[in-house]
Amino acid sequence: MKAVIQRAVNASVAVEEQAVGTIDQGLVVLLGVTHEDTEEDARYLAKKIPYLRIFEDKDGKMNHSLVDLGGQMLSISQFTLYGDCRKGRRPNFMQAAKPDQAEELYESFNKMVEHEGVKVETGQFGAMMDVQLTNSGPVTLIIDSKER
Repeated sequence: MKAVIQRAVNASVAVEEQAVGTIDQGLVVLLGVTHEDTEEDARYLAKKIPYLRIFEDKDGKMNHSLVDLGGQMLSISQFTLYGDCRKGRRPNFMQAAKPDQAEELYESFNKMVEHEGVKVETGQFGAMMDVQLTNSGPVTLIIDSKER
């Protein structure tokens, strides 16, 4: 699984111009699933992301995690993270998991993060979504569960 993590002051996601998820201070996580991913990959990311110390303390140092701040997460399924752009000009998405497998692992990840005490808002799996966020910092990180 790949996750693009963005620290946000606020964020929202809409489907057909209707808001389906909104957060205040927290993280926006774009989550991609590939064929080889399992529950263990979801567990790894769910245990890692909420505890990343990427929020500033009073001295301006990144010492606080999402859990420390009681922040929220906006989780968005993002199959395009597995787009291969090496050949030609049209990305190849063959490495992205099939929708049934991807949705199951995406939902598992979200439930595991909630189990860590984080409120999780989501987009709508498989829908065309409009995501808006105010990236704070900006801070953007990428984690791949296969690169431990």
